Amino acid sequence: MARTKSKIRKGDTVVVITGRERGKSGKVLSVDTVNAKIVVEKLNMLKRHTKPNQKLRQGGILEREAPLAISNVMFLCPVTKTPTRLSISRKDDGGRARLSKKSKEIVE
Repeated sequence: MARTKSKIRKGDTVVVITGRERGKSGKVLSVDTVNAKIVVEKLNMLKRHTKPNQKLRQGGILEREAPLAISNVMFLCPVTKTPTRLSISRKDDGGRARLSKKSKEIVE
């Protein structure tokens, strides 16, 4: 399977730009580059009805985050607090750094 390139990483803050959760923001919990999906904290919640079993003594309705398409989110610039794209730039020591397109600041 082909891997999807993405500049968004685990721990980044993103804004949902389309769909049911549009306008909401949250922290990225995981990125799946093979399926181009992303899991964002407290967004796209789904309810799972579970029976009691060995692992989970008490059954019931569990809530968890469902994956979103990576194309439906944008990075939230920490300087301007607006959704922005990211670019890659070279540092003086030869390393690479992510750069916010709106504020021209290096993102870490």
